[in-house]
Parts: sequence; structure tokens; C-alpha cells
Amino acid sequence: MVTAIVLAAGRSSRMGGGPNKQFLELLGQPLIRYSLTAFSQCSQVAEIVLVRRPDYANEAAQIAREFAKVVALVDGGAERQNSVWNGLEKANGDIVAVHDGARPLVTPALIEATIASAQQHGTGIAATKVVDTIKEATPERTVERTVDRTKLWAVQTPQTVRRDLLRQAYQQVFAAGRIVTDEAAAVEMLGHRVDLVETPFLNLKITTPSDLAMAEALLYSRTK
Repeated sequence: MVTAIVLAAGRSSRMGGGPNKQFLELLGQPLIRYSLTAFSQCSQVAEIVLVRRPDYANEAAQIAREFAKVVALVDGGAERQNSVWNGLEKANGDIVAVHDGARPLVTPALIEATIASAQQHGTGIAATKVVDTIKEATPERTVERTVDRTKLWAVQTPQTVRRDLLRQAYQQVFAAGRIVTDEAAAVEMLGHRVDLVETPFLNLKITTPSDLAMAEALLYSRTK
């Protein structure tokens, strides 16, 4: 059984600190609806836990009513890892797929690919190869060296992990007083293997206002 934990509790600071970005409109629909639709359409996902900000509880509940697979709505925490943990507390699946609700381009096919990897290896992390030349620089923006990009991947979501493994990983994170930015980093701390699933398309995360325009163009071209 697979539980999806969809995160919609971010502070949206890089969007100018205004409304919760997961509820901004994208082609006439709240941004979060695209992720919920993709996970609802994935036959392997049995249930969805939606993590939202307390001040958007009503908006989240209204949208959640449209999706039969949404079985719980929970409050987000101070950090991403706290939000994921709150979602884990309501997850019944032996495999958990964690997804940023600000990534509206996710597809059922990508979700299924990460699930297949997690079933085989324990982890399945959506990622894309880095194609730009990467420079390591000083705080003064002086280049120190060029990094070998052939080993570099940009990690995205879904990040799909066996539930028991993810719980153990986050328990260690909390015990150590650490802050990690994703599930892969938490699992790495255990010394467990982390397997990447290559994303065959631009799995854009809405972070700045310009990302909304790009996502609109990509979604429009997909429908055509």
C-alpha cells in the first residue's frame, strides 16, 4: 500500500511573502490541485495525506473534498521535516511518496517509477541530471573551481521511501538536532542507499513569480 504525503505548508517567502503559493491560481485552478490530481490518478496510490498551513485549513479542506483518496489533512511544522513527520503520523502505507505541492507538473508515470524503485531498493527519488557547467565560488562571487557535473543531479519530488525506513531516518535527524532539506538527506544519514529515478521532463517547482508563467506555458503545451 502506498501513501502520498503532499506538502502545501510552505511559507512562500520567495514569492514575496504573500498568499500560500500552493493555493495561487495556475490556468484557473489552485496550484495544489494539479498534484492532488496526479496522485489520485495513480492506481498504486491508495491514500493521500495533505499537509497544509493552519491558516489555510478551510481552503485545503474545500479542495480535498474533491479527491476521494485524501484521507487526512494535517498541520505543517516549523521545518519541512516536521511537516513530513506530521504526515507520516497519518500514513498507513508501507511505502510513502512525499511530494512538494508546488510541483504541478508531476505525472502518474513518474510517481509509479519512484514507487517501483522504492519497492525494489527502499528508495526512489525523482531527479534530473545537471546539464549546466557548475562553479564553486566565494561569498564575493569569485570562482574557486569548476565542479565535475557528470556526477551531479538536481533532486526533486516525489521522494518515495519505505515508511519504516523514513521514520527511522527522521527519528535520527531529530535526535541529532539536525535540519535536512529532503527525505534523501535523512536516509543518507542512516547510511542507507538512495536510488535516483530520472525525470524525463521539466518537473518545475514554483518558487518565484516567474515560475508561474513558465508552468502555465508548459501545462498549456502539454494539453496541446
